[in-house]
Amino acid sequence: MTAKVLHLHHDDNVVVALDPIDQGQYLPQYDVHTLNPIESGHKIALGDMKAGDHVVKLGVVIGIAKADIQKGEHVHRHNLKMPEVAITHVGGGQRERDLPHNQFKGRTFKGYRREDGRVGTRNFIGILPVVNCSATVTRMIADHFRHLDQDKYPNVDGVFALTHQHGCSVAAFPEGYDLMQRTLAGYVRHPNFGGMVVIGLGCEDNPVGALMKEHDLSETATRKIFEIQSEGGTKSTVQAGIEAVEKLLEGINQDEREEVSISELTLALQCGGSDGFSAIGANPALGVASDLLAAAGGSSILSETPEIFGVHHLLKARAVNSSVALEVDQLIDWWLDHAKRWDGSLDDNPSEGNAEGGLTTIIEKALGSASKGGHGPLMDVRRYGQPLREKGLTFMDSPGNDWVSVTGQVATGANIVAFTTGRGSVFGCRPAPSVKLATNSRLYSRMEDDMDINCGPVVEGEISLVEKGCEILEMLIETASGKLTKSEELGFGQEEMSPWVISGTV
Repeated sequence: MTAKVLHLHHDDNVVVALDPIDQGQYLPQYDVHTLNPIESGHKIALGDMKAGDHVVKLGVVIGIAKADIQKGEHVHRHNLKMPEVAITHVGGGQRERDLPHNQFKGRTFKGYRREDGRVGTRNFIGILPVVNCSATVTRMIADHFRHLDQDKYPNVDGVFALTHQHGCSVAAFPEGYDLMQRTLAGYVRHPNFGGMVVIGLGCEDNPVGALMKEHDLSETATRKIFEIQSEGGTKSTVQAGIEAVEKLLEGINQDEREEVSISELTLALQCGGSDGFSAIGANPALGVASDLLAAAGGSSILSETPEIFGVHHLLKARAVNSSVALEVDQLIDWWLDHAKRWDGSLDDNPSEGNAEGGLTTIIEKALGSASKGGHGPLMDVRRYGQPLREKGLTFMDSPGNDWVSVTGQVATGANIVAFTTGRGSVFGCRPAPSVKLATNSRLYSRMEDDMDINCGPVVEGEISLVEKGCEILEMLIETASGKLTKSEELGFGQEEMSPWVISGTV
């Protein structure tokens, strides 16, 4: 039986194994005998290569051979490395596709229209500590409502605490202070919260009053503010918080979903536990959904700056103007300097799980990460947690850590998340529902309780990227209208808030 492999671009000098392949297996279409056992998602050399030769996948140089590689040999960490100097790309990347741009124009979903005009896909009450010192108090308040009576409050999706471990000892480091404040402010004003209780301690570097003033926020009928020291301590604050939430429940239970345009959707594009199939099926299919949403007037946020390194030129080429293109370069330069200061490299990004799934260098990983952004124009670049300014595709600076990156995307305004995974990430993100996309059918069948969509049929040639992208956007619309994702059904999302910390602790 002929082993199934994928030759992804005419310039590629490797193929990808669709299924595990035994040593000595003959690939007649390429006149290649495998010299090693090959796991699915991993690469096989189509010809002999000398040390220093370019290795090309998806039409892009993903690295150089660090030793001679024989025809039929497994190509991976033992014989492939990042180049020490800039390399010339063959070109490649994902090919543009003919999209049914009008298919989703005029489509609607059922959302919650807020006073500021934005639209939520959920109706939560959040309890937010501005500092780690108030985190336990916020959890005490939320625990009182852990088993919310949904018969009594059918229009309330839940009450939960957004605990984190930061917020003090940052004032001496302005960049970290500003980043923390705008992240918290983004959560305070997020449209998926019908009500919000914000709690400080009273003596922290990041006092609740300063947060509200500097970000033009105020106490309202749906937003309440407390400081533990001013309230008289833990018990008094917990009681005051419980009473505030009880009043909020009565009010936001009157909120009802209404038909609104899908142009009100802001989609966070995210991946975690990537594998050798991420760049082939799930991620470019999500890119199709992103392009179709943009064509309908919606917005998408691509992030994880270290994970576009090596293919950022492809994203930069899509910038709507030179200023946006320059900002892409500036972000990459910052991250290169940041890694150097810590005696690291951006190629340190791929994890052991990524490697087990077939990914070798950060450039290879970036081919998948960047493809989530589709092919449409790059409209804007934002720093971590800065409010969204443009419709269409925006790039938001963030680390490659999934939790940290999604936290920033939600702060920027994402009201729904699409999360691709090849290894099996079990992620959820309150207040924004997270739709999980499996890159391969084995993962989907093994972890169906966690995965919402199987993108394996794209890799297997059973469905086109465009068809899968349309399927993804349809599910996103259903989810935005209230359908629970697998991660929501499992109760994920209360522990995942993780602000990016750039701090000089003093």
